[in-house]
Amino acid sequence: MNKEYSKIFEEIEDEIQASLENPNGISIHQRRLSFMLSLGLVNLIEYYLDKKNVLKPGSKINHLWLKKKKENVKNLISKQITCPTEELEKLDKLLEESYKIEKDRNFLAYGKNVPEKILREKISISLNLKKEILEND
Repeated sequence: MNKEYSKIFEEIEDEIQASLENPNGISIHQRRLSFMLSLGLVNLIEYYLDKKNVLKPGSKINHLWLKKKKENVKNLISKQITCPTEELEKLDKLLEESYKIEKDRNFLAYGKNVPEKILREKISISLNLKKEILEND
């Protein structure tokens, strides 16, 4: 795995671990988690596309795209890759799961504290998605 991706995944894992181990609870990490989980989604999608050798050099995925309708996101991503999005077997799942996290990102980052259950769900979605994408590495 590319060092750039690896370093970002490490940083995200550190924040998740710190939040889960904090004796005062996860909620203290809510804002940092919202940013880190969002960064993780972008990093995971870029990693997946790069691993498939379809990401155009210098291309980036914008986290704002991930809260759009799936077809709109695929259209935006199609401009960043060298193959049709239909050829990427895990892209739909990546986008569907990413939406579950990204749709609440701004509220989690800038709004009131939410119950820990919600944060744990977001963490779980993120970790499961990462595991699925990285399992064959």
